[in-house]
Amino acid sequence: MVFAIRGATTVENDCKEEIVRCTQELLNEIMIRNNLKKEEIVFILFTMTKDLKSAFPAYAARLMGFVDIPLICAQELDIEGALTKCIRLLMLIQRDNSFTPKHVYLKEATKLREDLTCEKGEDL
Repeated sequence: MVFAIRGATTVENDCKEEIVRCTQELLNEIMIRNNLKKEEIVFILFTMTKDLKSAFPAYAARLMGFVDIPLICAQELDIEGALTKCIRLLMLIQRDNSFTPKHVYLKEATKLREDLTCEKGEDL
């Protein structure tokens, strides 16, 4: 069965190193909380707000070994008053029917889905 896992994080500065570090932190936390193997990932769609231009989140994923997984990046809609400096992702995975996805929102992105937010390393 195919499941979707959502996640988001923010950066303080638009710089390559921070985008890479925060994207990797988000991916790592999703992998841990959902006990995932890379082979179970169907694809990952990343979006970033228009104020982030220094690196592709897919680049950060490839540095982690996500080389055989289809990855794509897009710009998030530019909505007035929306959270800035935000990296979001939608990950589709293949798992058995008993799986319950654990979505991950870190840093300022916790404001996006307070109903799904918990401390790093903790499950809802």
